[in-house]
Parts: sequence; structure tokens; C-alpha cells
Amino acid sequence: MSILSKDRVKKYILPYLSQGKRGRNLTEDKRVSIVLSIFHRLKTGCQWRELPLEKYFKENYSYESVFYHFNKWSKDGSWERMWACLLNKYKTYLNLSNIQLDGSQTRANRGGNKVGFQFRKADETTNFLYLSDSQGILIAISEPISGQHHDLADIKQQFSQMINWLNKANIRTDGLFLNADAGFDSQECRCICTQFQIEANIAFNTRNGSINDRKEYFDELLYENRYVIERAFAWLDAFKALLIRYETTAINWLNLNIIGMIVCFVRKISSKLKC
Repeated sequence: MSILSKDRVKKYILPYLSQGKRGRNLTEDKRVSIVLSIFHRLKTGCQWRELPLEKYFKENYSYESVFYHFNKWSKDGSWERMWACLLNKYKTYLNLSNIQLDGSQTRANRGGNKVGFQFRKADETTNFLYLSDSQGILIAISEPISGQHHDLADIKQQFSQMINWLNKANIRTDGLFLNADAGFDSQECRCICTQFQIEANIAFNTRNGSINDRKEYFDELLYENRYVIERAFAWLDAFKALLIRYETTAINWLNLNIIGMIVCFVRKISSKLKC
């Protein structure tokens, strides 16, 4: 079972993965097998030691070695570089007539970095903020956020982090229309959007006073497109490793989510390119 074919792995994935500076470099087939094993972990949610390595490798290979490469590529920025480069190269397949902002929470069963107790979940969680285009293609992700914080916690830093993804992909922010639910209805969030020349279409939160007294413009018809980011979350939920967090380090958890975003994007563009 593979969520991307070997040919697509060779075309879209391998060019961005670093190789060691010392010793013999891995063969292309070995690197493909390692990537497919990581994808198996992403798809099934199995533990690293339960990977069916005989399915992907012709010779004996250990799960520790697969994890070593996943961890190495996370720490040296390979997955992040891959994501930014793919967005930049294929951004013509995005629809940026409007973008969507939303947050997502994931239970963290083993604790770790950026984990906190969330009362609504009655459990420890880690949060992310995401941006998607108007098709529901995820285009940016924040740093992991400890679960006891709400979506507006440290919004300036988290929003700037997501805008940094767009800058890396040479996606301009000026003039973008952004939809967000009432949880993001704050003066700080609106000011940040203005700072990046983004037109904020944020639903009004009744806790901030009577809707009739608000001066900000809210386009209900445009806001209806916000559902596409919920669909994007459903696509990510197809990857069982992302339903519950078992990675204890924040950088590995972030990069596992980035890999999920990469796979969804590659599937989208490759279906249009017929390759």
C-alpha cells in the first residue's frame, strides 16, 4: 500500500531530500523505499517498529534507519524546503481568489513539546493554525501550539509564520481575501491582516458586542466558501498518524503534518498533469 507511486516519489519528493556529506550516498531505489516506508507510517498510523519493511526493501533494513532519515530530514529542513519549493513551482494550480484560516487540535497521548491540557477535549492536545486556498488545498501551517491556548494565542507570531510560507513560495499577500470564523474576531487579528494587506472577512463574535454596532464589513456570500478548509482537514484525517499525536518532539510532529500536506498537494497537481 502506497499513497504515492514510485514514479511520483522520484519526481516530486526525492529532489528535495538531503543526502549525507560523508560516506556512500543512498541509491535512488533505497531512498524511494525509505520515503514509501515513511508514507506507510503516515497512512496507517502504525508504530515505527511495526513497519512492514520487507514490503519496501529487497534487503534487510531496520525501522531505526527509516526513523533516522525521517528525523534527519525534519531537522535539516528538507520537508519544509520541499513544501515551499512545490508551492512555488506549482502555484498556478492554486486558486487564491480567497483563502481560509482555521485551527485544528490533536490529542497527544505521549506528551512532549508543545502539549497542554484542553478543557473542550478533556485531554492533552497540540494545536495548529492553517491557511488554505479556495479549493481547500492547504498552503501554510503555523508552528505547533500548546493545547491550553486558544486560536488567538500569540496570533501575531503564528500568523506571521504562515505568511512566511507564502513568501517562500513567492505568493503575494496584498489583496488576498481571508475568511475566518468568529473565533478569530479580534482587533489584533484584523490589524495583522491589514499589516499584510489582506482583506479580512471574519465572522462577528457576539461576545465582542452587538453585531448591529460593528463597523467592519462582513460578506456572508464570500464566507460560505470557508467550508473548504474543513474538507481539507478531512483529507488530512485520512492519514491515521495525524489523528493522534505520538511524536514527542515538536519538530517531528510539525514535519509529519507537512508531509501530509505535501502528499495531498502532489496528488492534486499530478492528477491535473496526468503524471
